Amino acid sequence: MLDLIDPAVIGGTLAAILLVGILFALASGRWIGKRTIARHGLATLPSAGSLEAAVFALLGLIIAFTFSGALSRFDTRRAQIVDEANAMGTAYLRIDLVPASLQPKLRETFRSYVDSRIETYRRLPDLAAAKASLARSQELQGEIWSQAIAAVRMPGGPPMAELLVLSALNEMFNFTTIRTSATLMHPPAIVYAMLIGLALAAALLAGYQSAGEKAYDWVHQIAFAATVTFTVYVILDIEYPRLGFVRIDAVDQVLVNVRQGMK
Repeated sequence: MLDLIDPAVIGGTLAAILLVGILFALASGRWIGKRTIARHGLATLPSAGSLEAAVFALLGLIIAFTFSGALSRFDTRRAQIVDEANAMGTAYLRIDLVPASLQPKLRETFRSYVDSRIETYRRLPDLAAAKASLARSQELQGEIWSQAIAAVRMPGGPPMAELLVLSALNEMFNFTTIRTSATLMHPPAIVYAMLIGLALAAALLAGYQSAGEKAYDWVHQIAFAATVTFTVYVILDIEYPRLGFVRIDAVDQVLVNVRQGMK
């Protein structure tokens, strides 16, 4: 089962909200600082201390961990495509072990299965179409398995045909579950909530510290907001590499090449 909500839309919306939120937090912090100065004087406004340093350090740490995790999962998903392609190629070659009279039908079903696997991810971000292709792949798995069972158990076949063919098919089928599960493996929502909360807290503290400055430095304020927002957006984009600007589609060519070799 694939994600029900389009993360590409969520990522863009969240980035826009975060950008506005950080700018608002910066302005609010400065306003609070100005009121403090007006009531108690400039001397009461503390300089950047351990609290601010701790918040900014924690923000950097959370960004580093989420970014690193997203890249790790991105690399894993790419490797899974190659592994599935290798499993498909091996299983297809082992069809040679079944009786020649049953090979054409099994190969035809096998090619349809590979087509459906390619189509499942090519359909994204159309989630409904991708789910339909995934369901078709699962149906074809049953057909391939039934045909393979009947073929390897026919009298006169190679003694090891059943073990070699069925084990290869089982490994190939496993990647349907592995890759589908990988699309759902993301950090808990609380991690992103914490990341956003820390960004807003850091902005509030930064704005408070700027209250002692006479002129409002828009360039630095906007640069800070844009940098944090863009970083969060890129993390989300890497987490969902088929729905945003960061794409994993090029690696699917490995599956296409395997399919083209199935004569």
